[in-house]
Order: sequence, then C-alpha cells, then structure tokens
Amino acid sequence: MSSSDMTAIHPLLTDRVAGVLLHPTSLPSIGGALGIGDLGPTARRFADWAATAGLRRWQMLPIGPVGEGESPYSARSSFAMEPMLASVADLVEDGYLPASAVRLDRNETTKDDRGRASWRRVRQWKRPRLEAAFQTFQTRRGRLGLRGVAYEDFRSRQAAWLDDWCQYETNQATRHRSSKASERDPMYHAFVQFVLDQQWSRLRQHAHERGLRLIGDLPFFCSPDSADVESRPDLFRLDKSGRPTVLTGIPPASNPDDVSNSVWGDVAVHQGQLWGHPHYKWAAHQNEDWAWWRDRVCKPLERFDLIRIDHFFGFLKVFEIPRDTTDLRNGKWRRTPGDELLASLKHELGRLPFFAEDLGERPPNMEQLRDQFGLVGMRMLQTAFFGTPESEDELPHNHPPQCVVYPGCHDNDTVAGWYREIDTETRRRFAHYAGPSAAKDPAGTMTRLAYTSPARTAIVQMQDLLGLNRRARMNRPGEPVGNWCWRMRRSDTTTRLARRLEGLASATQRLG
Repeated sequence: MSSSDMTAIHPLLTDRVAGVLLHPTSLPSIGGALGIGDLGPTARRFADWAATAGLRRWQMLPIGPVGEGESPYSARSSFAMEPMLASVADLVEDGYLPASAVRLDRNETTKDDRGRASWRRVRQWKRPRLEAAFQTFQTRRGRLGLRGVAYEDFRSRQAAWLDDWCQYETNQATRHRSSKASERDPMYHAFVQFVLDQQWSRLRQHAHERGLRLIGDLPFFCSPDSADVESRPDLFRLDKSGRPTVLTGIPPASNPDDVSNSVWGDVAVHQGQLWGHPHYKWAAHQNEDWAWWRDRVCKPLERFDLIRIDHFFGFLKVFEIPRDTTDLRNGKWRRTPGDELLASLKHELGRLPFFAEDLGERPPNMEQLRDQFGLVGMRMLQTAFFGTPESEDELPHNHPPQCVVYPGCHDNDTVAGWYREIDTETRRRFAHYAGPSAAKDPAGTMTRLAYTSPARTAIVQMQDLLGLNRRARMNRPGEPVGNWCWRMRRSDTTTRLARRLEGLASATQRLG
C-alpha cells in the first residue's frame, strides 16, 4: 500500500501508538472480581494504569458468551456479552445489591490471586448475585428499573439480536433441565445484557477520558451451538436435522518439517486443525444484501473503536472439511465472496475501522483484497528469526508503517517460553539482530523491537510486558483443555513498570 493510499486507512490506524493485549477475564481480583476479571473497578483501574504507561490501545479477545472449553473464539453469540463479565461491585454501586454482596474473606481473596482464572468459582459465586440483582430490578422504579427509560431504550435498540439471545438461553435451560426459574425467564437474560451494556459504556467512557481506545476481535465463523445458528439456520450450510454438512479448519502443512509453514510452529498446526464451525451459505447472505453480516460487524463497533478481523483469509477462501471425515486432507478450498461483503461494509461504514489477521502465508490476491479496502495487516516477531524467506517479512526493518506489530499474541507462547524452546541457531539470529539483551531479557527485548518498528501500531501481550514464562500462555491451539485461564495478580501493575513503558513509548514516539 503506497503512501497515497493512506487516506483510505482508518485514522486510528495511522497514529504511531503502543498498546496492550489483555482479555477482561485476565484482569486481577480487585473490587469483587472473583474467579475472573470483570468490567467494573478492576477494568477501570487497569485503564488508569495503562494510560500512565503511555499505552493508547487496549486490545481484547472476543467478549461473547464463552463456549466449549471456555473459549472466547467459540462464543455462543456474535452479539451478546459473556454474563460472567458483569461486575458485582458496579451492581452494588447502582443499588441492585447490598454492600455485603461484594465482601470476600481473606482466604477467598488469597486463593483468587494465584495467576489463574476459575470459571467454576466465578459461576458459583456470581450467579446467585445476578439473580438477586434481577429481583431488585423487577421491583425497582426509575431510570434503571423494570420499566425504566434506560432499560426500555436498550430493549428497543437491541431487539434484533436480544430477543433471539433470550430465547436461545431459555431453550438451553430447558434442554439442560435447569431447576432455576431465572434461567428459564427471558427477562432475566435481557436484564443481564442490559447490565453488561451499562457497565461496558462506563468502562469505554473511562478509557476514552484517559486517551485509551479499545480494540475488539471478530471471529470469522460462528459456533455450531450458538444463538446465531439457532436463530438463523437459513444462513448456514446445515442438513435437515440442523447439523453442519461441512466443517471449518485448516489443512496439514505441506512440509511439516518447515516451521515457517505455521504462524506458531506448533505440532497441532502442522498436522492441520478441525475447528468445527459450520460454513456460511453465501448465496443466502447475498440475497439479503449482507444484512446479517452488517449487523454482526456493527454491534462490536458500538463497543470498540477498532476491530481485529480474525482469519482474514476467509474473505478470500475457506477450507471445507466433510463432516464425517477423519482425515483433514479430504477437505478442499472454496472461494468466498469476501470482496462483495467488504464492499457492503465499506458502503455502510466508510473507512473501515478494521485490521486483518493475515499471519502465515500472504498470497498476493489476499494482500490485494486487504489493501483494496484500506485495511492493514499484522506482523509477528516470534516468527521473524527462523532464517527462511517467509520469516523475513516479520523482521522489524521490513515492516511497513501500515501494519500492527506484536511480539506474540494469545495463540503464541509467551516470549520467555518461546525463547526457551527455540533452537540454538534461532537464538543466535535473534541475538545478532536484537543485541546482548536478547538472552538476558527476551521479553523486554521483543517489546523494544516492537516499539522501535516502523509499524504505526505496536501491541504487546500483558504477559510479555511482565516477562512471564510459558505457564502464563493464554492458548495452545489444538489442545482442548487448560486454555484461556491466565490471570494477572493484583500486584502486577506497578508504578515502576508503567514508568519504564512510558519512557520507551516517549523515546519511540508512540504517545499518540
């Protein structure tokens, strides 16, 4: 993309800034955030710290209701938010719950500050509090009560997806024979989403007041057991019983011994992956002039300032795997009308506030499609030092200004873990490029490389800002359990770290 094309890029992607990748569930146990992080005081306090650290972007993973394996990328809705992100502390502040609802004894607090999230613990603790808040809501009068202006306005604005979500959740409760009346009440699920909407608006305004813009993440596909598929089966390739006829995934690497064939260098990626989502019935989307897709994209833009498009390659072509096959080599590639979809979104939104996850192989036709719509791509430093032609594009001196650079992301090992696993020759190349600090402080060195890159946006995982080892890894692709549960400790966001990062941002002109 030439400099003359920069006017096509969204202005938030033309500032030279630094940011952090941290999912809300990984926020520490502050302000009653038990089990996982939430949208309340712990999130606002992190935004305060990030601003003092010179960070101008806060990137998150998808915030939809988590699905199988607690994965945010298997969300049960493209529109709803994860109920366990609701802040009990904010419910207390808003008068839905008594102050005692947020109190924890010392043993609970200590147990909850061990660097690991617990979905079991948060559900056991938070669900009764959400139900109690709902009971207050049902009898309350005024702006935030059952017939309050704010609630009625929310119901009216979000009816297109909210009714489907509430019906889906009540259907799920029936299928699982839930004995809780609240879970079978559509009004309860609407209330939870209303609370989340209110709390999110509060967090976003708080972040904006500190110069911090929020980045979301849009998965390309939908989970097979989601409200999206249940409410609009006509938009997906399903059989008469509602089962996908073909599934999503990626094929095995053509050369399993070549680490550059994969973004991560993981064995599971070399062997291919079966993701299991249904494929879209593209003709049905074209027939409704992309209305569902526009809604799906515009919803997160009510919450975020920028969106990372996961698996951007899907706008060019997708890999279809027969439902009952056991051999991923039986799949085949199929072109998609991604150019038509992007054109519809551009007509609706103007300059698109997106950047593309285009890691791995970047064929010319995909780059052309990306550039045609004013999108920027990504660069990943962990793949830059393997000494192959494919890895050369990831070296900092080869980064175009119009891209987003990361040392690593949620699917990578932490930098400290990566350094322990790479071979001697890769370590040598890394040290020759980055200098003597590479061996002593690989995470700090990678952060500096990202900040000094020509890339206008540099994003670093919080784990790498903290220099954590592989136990802090967020996700291991291909492994079904043990993922998505890293969590910060309360003491991690220190003044010393903030000052160091602010100094680096200032020196590399990334203060926006």
